[in-house]
Amino acid sequence: MANNRRINQRGFTLIELMVVVAIIGILAAVAIPTFMAYANKTKATEAMLQLNRMSKGAKTWHSQQTSYPQDTAAVLPGVDGGACVGPGKKFAVSTAWAADTIWVSLGFQIDEPNLFTYHYSSSGLKSATATAVGDLDCDGTKITYTLTLGDRSGNATALLTEPANGSD
Repeated sequence: MANNRRINQRGFTLIELMVVVAIIGILAAVAIPTFMAYANKTKATEAMLQLNRMSKGAKTWHSQQTSYPQDTAAVLPGVDGGACVGPGKKFAVSTAWAADTIWVSLGFQIDEPNLFTYHYSSSGLKSATATAVGDLDCDGTKITYTLTLGDRSGNATALLTEPANGSD
């Protein structure tokens, strides 16, 4: 009789295992989307940091020339959303920045693999627009960060606009 008790007390019942699997499933259902959103938010900081750098270069140019660089810069380092086909799903380092007079005027280039394509265009002596376009999770949906440069009473202004939440 003592031997039967020992056999009955070994292991887990099927119901106990099912409860554990259900708990793990619920935790995964909550954690995975949260993790993915956090990872995309982390990737998106590249665009904000680089556009902030570009803003500083544009303000420096504006303070010296009383205008923004005039023209449309080459779209670099590649086509919008094109990082997804690159090594590590990023654009490789490009030397093309140094060959474009607008990027040189802004003192802007990227010296490490990156996720976004950068655009710059002036719409007059006192205004310009720059954008960072990327596909963070390579699902074909691109997001765009916009930097609007202006002039208020002779002072350079910059406004960085983020895409709507959940747009990627």
